[in-house]
Amino acid sequence: VQLQASGGGLVQPGKSLSLSCTSSGSIPGLSKMGWYRQAPGKQRDLVADISRSGNTNYADSVKGRFTIAMDNAKNTVYLQMNNLKPEDTAVYYCRAVWLGPDYWGKGTLVTVSS
Repeated sequence: VQLQASGGGLVQPGKSLSLSCTSSGSIPGLSKMGWYRQAPGKQRDLVADISRSGNTNYADSVKGRFTIAMDNAKNTVYLQMNNLKPEDTAVYYCRAVWLGPDYWGKGTLVTVSS
């Protein structure tokens, strides 16, 4: 199984961008999917995650601006990012938590710059 993230790109501050991450196959016992990000020279941090039951968790820095959603039938997770800031610039990775070792996508670059 592979996770494929898409939707990254260059956007101006204050604008919006949507990311999606889909699985190439079924994931037995999938319990949670999420988005993480890593800026140059920094560690990878949680942005938001969501359980199959719909419980969400957000980093304080994105609360009120980002929204995570998951399509359980498609094993796909989305991240709607509004009012983007330069400090949101990073490579965004998706993650799937299931019965085995976590799956990670390869990442998609989001650059927020004027």
